Amino acid sequence: MAPATQDPNMAKRDYYEILNLTHNASEAEIKQAYRRLAMKYHPDRNPGDQVSEEHFKEAKEAYEVLGDPRKRAAYDQFGHAGVDGSAGGGFSGGPADLGDIFGGVFRDIFGGMRGGNQTYRGADLRYTLDLTLEEAVFGTTAKIRVPTLVTCVACAGNGAKPGTKPTTCPTCRGVGQVRMQQGFFSIQQTCPRCQGRGTIIPEPCETCRGSGRVEEQKTLSVKVPAGVDNGDRIRLAGEGEAGEHSGPPGDLYVQIRVKQHPIFTREDNDLYCEVPISFTTAALGGELEAPTLDGRISLKIPAETQTGKVFRLRNKGVRPVRGGATGDLLCRVVVETPVNLTKEQKELLQQFAETMQAGGKQHTPQEGSWLDGVKKFFEEMKF
Repeated sequence: MAPATQDPNMAKRDYYEILNLTHNASEAEIKQAYRRLAMKYHPDRNPGDQVSEEHFKEAKEAYEVLGDPRKRAAYDQFGHAGVDGSAGGGFSGGPADLGDIFGGVFRDIFGGMRGGNQTYRGADLRYTLDLTLEEAVFGTTAKIRVPTLVTCVACAGNGAKPGTKPTTCPTCRGVGQVRMQQGFFSIQQTCPRCQGRGTIIPEPCETCRGSGRVEEQKTLSVKVPAGVDNGDRIRLAGEGEAGEHSGPPGDLYVQIRVKQHPIFTREDNDLYCEVPISFTTAALGGELEAPTLDGRISLKIPAETQTGKVFRLRNKGVRPVRGGATGDLLCRVVVETPVNLTKEQKELLQQFAETMQAGGKQHTPQEGSWLDGVKKFFEEMKF
């Protein structure tokens, strides 16, 4: 009797489980799941990490089956045996080149390829710029210092020691990819030696240690347009990290954060402020100076003004950064109760209160209306 052998398919995980999908997942969901795992575990992003490499291979194998409708149908019916070239069952067909399956995905994730040398776009950077409200409303020019990776001057970004140059990878012969045969399938994958670059560096540059990039503090001038607000972003094209192997640089996104103002608050294109007034001004009326971002303005307070009254000053707000009508300034009146009264002032107020009581509700209509409502409530509830 021949010795028992373990079916290699028994050790394999379910392809849907690998991609964290249900069996009724759509083609778009399969591709999205694979892209997410490929981004996370690709060897170029995890050099020397064997665990990540195994996860990447596992996800890649799952996608090459589930990403093809014919193979997926065979897998759904027969399991791993239906798509394993060494097994007897499954769908029939000639050798398939899976380069097209992965090509579009990897172009989306890792950038374009030029000949055999794979280049990578530099990472985008983000910088938070704090502005005063005045700077945000009227615009300004700010100097910022950003830590970033720039192209190594010593090796001009190729990673090789000055006087030397990268040589063609002997494993992939400069293509950046190798082809592996698995049963009926010919699978093309990134060259493990050069990591898809197509070249190797026998003598790395001492300045950048072969990476082609060095860390640097870069000083930039940012022109902030008038009208920006919290959360707005200014894009500085090409000011992100330098790309690997002479790839294009990323962009820098300057995130606007407006500091709290001691007087004004902003909502969209309108400004708000509170204006405290004395109760005599509220009762008799008067005129006072109100602040705006571009100077003072006279605000007339009519007699018998109540707390909460809002005065709208047209076009004293913010002109939006993308054009349109300028907002308004809304001043909310707050009647201030006098404090630290002298004995004489208290006596005068007492006399004033007595005259108010003699006049009944005509002097305090809101208070009278409220008291009537409270009385009715108590009667209805029978307290």
